Amino acid sequence: MENRFTYDDYQNTSEWLLCHTKHRPQVAVICGSGLGNLVNKLTDSQSFDYSEIPNFPRSTVPGHAGRLVFGFLNGKACVMMQGRFHMYEGYPIWKVTFPVRVFFLMGVDTLVVTNAAGGLNPEFEVGDIMLIRDHINFPGFSGVNPLIGPNDERFGLRFPAMSDAYDRDMRQNAHRAWKQMGEQRELKEGTYVMLAGPSFETVAECWLLQKLGADAVGMSTVPEVIVARHCGLRVFGFSLITNKVVLDYEAKEKVNHEEVLEAGRQAAQKLEQFVSILMTSIPPPAKAS
Repeated sequence: MENRFTYDDYQNTSEWLLCHTKHRPQVAVICGSGLGNLVNKLTDSQSFDYSEIPNFPRSTVPGHAGRLVFGFLNGKACVMMQGRFHMYEGYPIWKVTFPVRVFFLMGVDTLVVTNAAGGLNPEFEVGDIMLIRDHINFPGFSGVNPLIGPNDERFGLRFPAMSDAYDRDMRQNAHRAWKQMGEQRELKEGTYVMLAGPSFETVAECWLLQKLGADAVGMSTVPEVIVARHCGLRVFGFSLITNKVVLDYEAKEKVNHEEVLEAGRQAAQKLEQFVSILMTSIPPPAKAS
């Protein structure tokens, strides 16, 4: 087995970034497929290609630019990942989640996760936004979890709770922000299920996931959330519903990645405004004693 990252590896990357930027982010945002334009809203921004950053994996998926961008969004100090890493790219799960612990060591206390997802809930339409209330870690059912292996107490407890993974206050604030925007569409809330990908789901798999109580399905997000909660970070997440899953064997339509990216482009402005307003509701960083 390939050697996992050590605490020193995380620290080296964190220190490299702190030495190369004056920014001291409080909030980290992981931008999902087609949602990378959020970085354009940052002021006083500074960016690094993943290839420049020690130990950072590379992003290989269309719609994931592969840059780390620091700056301010609505006055809040942020770092944004313009492109994430996935198991289906061939990365072990401890590499997929590497940036989250780096952000923690940089002083980040809040992680915002975004993704493009397929709508399992029959009431969902393309373009809806679903706040993630809970998740189902399907890879975890078969022994794939980013916390497997020796536990480093400097990051967190051996057995972290996940029943409160998605911050309730942040979800309530999100509903207020949505009202503030005057959106006609209802802001949805539900359970996200992660599959490993990269193949989209079969009809039978979609029926199964619905029966398990999942509202949206994707190929990311859950590993980063697990590691963030292990580190004690506040987590808020939402899915952009970019397609409806196929539940009928007679259906002619097929899901494709281009459709996902196009839905992201169409919703970009709304999402940028939404995340920007949300920033004002994140509590200020706790003062160091």
